[in-house]
Amino acid sequence: MTAAASTVLALGVVAAPADAVAERDHDRHPAGEPLVIAHRGASGYRPEHTLAAYRLAIQQGADYVEPDLVSTKDGVLVARHENEISGTTDVADHPEFADRRTTKTIDGVSVTGWFTEDLTLAELKTLRAKERLPKVRPDNTRYDGQFEIPTLDEVIRLVKRESGRAGRRIGIAPETKHPTYFDSIGLSLEEPLVTTLRRSGLDRPNAKVVVQSFETGNLRQLDTMTQVPLAQLVDGSGAPYDLVASGSTTTYADLVKPAGLADIATYADWVAPAKNLIVPRDSSGAIGAPSPLVADAHAAGLRVVTWTMRVENQFLPTNHRIGTDPNAKGDLAGEIEAFLDAGVDALFSDNPDIAVETRDGWLAGEGAA
Repeated sequence: MTAAASTVLALGVVAAPADAVAERDHDRHPAGEPLVIAHRGASGYRPEHTLAAYRLAIQQGADYVEPDLVSTKDGVLVARHENEISGTTDVADHPEFADRRTTKTIDGVSVTGWFTEDLTLAELKTLRAKERLPKVRPDNTRYDGQFEIPTLDEVIRLVKRESGRAGRRIGIAPETKHPTYFDSIGLSLEEPLVTTLRRSGLDRPNAKVVVQSFETGNLRQLDTMTQVPLAQLVDGSGAPYDLVASGSTTTYADLVKPAGLADIATYADWVAPAKNLIVPRDSSGAIGAPSPLVADAHAAGLRVVTWTMRVENQFLPTNHRIGTDPNAKGDLAGEIEAFLDAGVDALFSDNPDIAVETRDGWLAGEGAA
């Protein structure tokens, strides 16, 4: 959090009311079926993080949609998986932005390209989205050049509108991307996120909002600012960058040990491990028996969501692939069933239609049993 943001919090402008924060009961296990969260929208069928991808995901039955959040130069939160946008937009085709191409260090990694924080919202709105994986999903390229980069406000308005049409409440699961980096350049993500949620009437425990982060510090900060549930993302290797930057030796592997899970439960409601941490792959790339992670997380009072379920063979365990073409569709339903059997409370999928159908069939089987 920036010094300016600290001042805002001290003045009580953005921070949640003290009594509201104190009353958070962290209800870790509300009743409900395993949730399907549309990963970057229905990104298996439309360019990711577009209103079209989110709308299709809702039409396919997703319970939540996920907007990853980065900041513009003028402090507006927009939906992109990364702040470097040459892979997901046509920015390289805009000569007026040629001089914005640069190299930066993001979370310790050198990255070259065009960055959202160097463009105003008005400038970003002149760009159009494109498919991030054109060789894997060539059908999606037909939508290249059609869709704008949406703001968080626009995503929320879409979700509210589509909820009314669908006759059910759809949730949102925003992820703050690179919060330590954005803090370092004076564009903190937390304050505008909470302000937007509050302005939209979504800063409440039952609003169907879950905020995610791979870092720990900004989730601890958000726990003092908002009433919505929080999710600690856990990668299969490495460490949260805020801890790396502070000199801590704590790794993601430490976070999913019982002591780490107990600590997560002091500030978050969910733990979101990479799927290989829940149902590991053997030396051949096949999945087998689950690890104790789900049981350990539930014992700590946490719900468990895993990522990411994708239909293409290259993303599937070897015992759920069909044929040898890495881009052909495999047995995604079989993989999802293995994770539902392992006890996860939710999962992210690029293919929400398959995930919803599989979840519903699994629930029907559970009822029959």
